[in-house]
Amino acid sequence: MEDNQKQPYVVSSKSRVAVAINAASKTGEWIKTKLGSYKQLDTKTSSQDLVTEVDKGAEQMIRKLVLTYCPEDEFLGEESAGIGAEASIQATENVLDAEYVWIVDPIDGTTNFVHGFPYYCVSIAVAHKGEVIVGVVYDPTHDELFVAEKGKGAYVHGNLMKVAGEKTLAESLVATGFPANAGLERNTRALVEMVPKVRSIRNGGSAALHLAYVAAGRLNAYWEVGLNAWDLAAGALLVQESGGRIGDISGEDYKLTVRNVAATNGHIHDELIRELHTAGLTDLPV
Repeated sequence: MEDNQKQPYVVSSKSRVAVAINAASKTGEWIKTKLGSYKQLDTKTSSQDLVTEVDKGAEQMIRKLVLTYCPEDEFLGEESAGIGAEASIQATENVLDAEYVWIVDPIDGTTNFVHGFPYYCVSIAVAHKGEVIVGVVYDPTHDELFVAEKGKGAYVHGNLMKVAGEKTLAESLVATGFPANAGLERNTRALVEMVPKVRSIRNGGSAALHLAYVAAGRLNAYWEVGLNAWDLAAGALLVQESGGRIGDISGEDYKLTVRNVAATNGHIHDELIRELHTAGLTDLPV
């Protein structure tokens, strides 16, 4: 048995991971009280790309908590990064060399939140000079806290997570998403071709939770196109620290600038990438 299975995972009260856990938990509980009672609904890039005053309030809450304890750190949040792919890409590139940057999606799954569908979360990551070192995803509906720290494993309910053991796509439960951008048509065509090649496919509507579920062994794989750093950063570390693989659909390893993502238990990664390429998901725009 490995040492990290023998010893309980201990979080220092002064560490960034402790701040991330505190911020995600407090904000998630506040968001839950607003379910079904938001006052203003706006769109960003399309009618499927939604934002409410709860998203904005949640980001402000997280920012305040983070900067109280880590005032020198930089902050990259979905609701303050600007609207559209170009603004998102530029905002991410601006912090790649930061000593420490917090990468935050206050509500990943806003459409679900708006409709009262209980599959949304708070996603908080910390990157050190472009490398994610802390990842926290909190699902307030189910009170599930997923935590990863670089080199220390990934945990849910304080228990060490490990990716699932399936070895082929044919026996795998896979998730995807429907991007609210130009990638929708291509991803939908790929979905149609992928359906008969896997055990089944899900779309929960939250990238961060899909990645957390890959890390926890509940899903074998997840792919989606047209995402942003705040959708992926925390979940990416969860997958990596649980023994899985994550990267660009092109086959390249994960980095903060990845927008077209494929994450798996590792065993089926190469097979998934091949099938996605066969289905037409190649040469995708950033």
